[in-house]
Amino acid sequence: MALWKEPGSTPGPTGSGTPASGTPTTVTELHKAGDHTASDATRRATPRTAGVESVIAAELTIEGKITGSGDVRIAGRFKGDVQVDGNFRIDAGARLEGQVRAGVVVVGGELQGNIEAAKQVDVLSTGVIVGDVKAASITVAAGSRMRGHVEFGWEDKVGAVEFKGTPRSI
Repeated sequence: MALWKEPGSTPGPTGSGTPASGTPTTVTELHKAGDHTASDATRRATPRTAGVESVIAAELTIEGKITGSGDVRIAGRFKGDVQVDGNFRIDAGARLEGQVRAGVVVVGGELQGNIEAAKQVDVLSTGVIVGDVKAASITVAAGSRMRGHVEFGWEDKVGAVEFKGTPRSI
């Protein structure tokens, strides 16, 4: 997507490149609005959306460290620690080697490392955890696998384990 209006491009829903909010989105419109620097144009043309999820795609293998706020989803392979203030998800077929600390953690792929979640851990039927889990609450689906130590219910006085399907020992 270009930050400028292409010649012959189709106008936006309001008849120009300006969205219904009235905020200019192209460099041409920014100049008309009185912004004349490229850095200002780039800054204004890039909307900031709350709740955006960062994704490591299925075709990627990355080694490093993830920290920050917001939601993160891994569909590929990642080696390193993850610490986010938002939600963290490992998709089915994905693999993570490292420690996880997040508000809510959903494991659908394979995790080799410990989890510390502020609120909730959900282990889906395709999920595999080799490591320890500590959370206020945990949900374990039938078919999932885990090898490690589990602690839940200590931050909140009420904790719950919900088994979907036939109850199994952990």
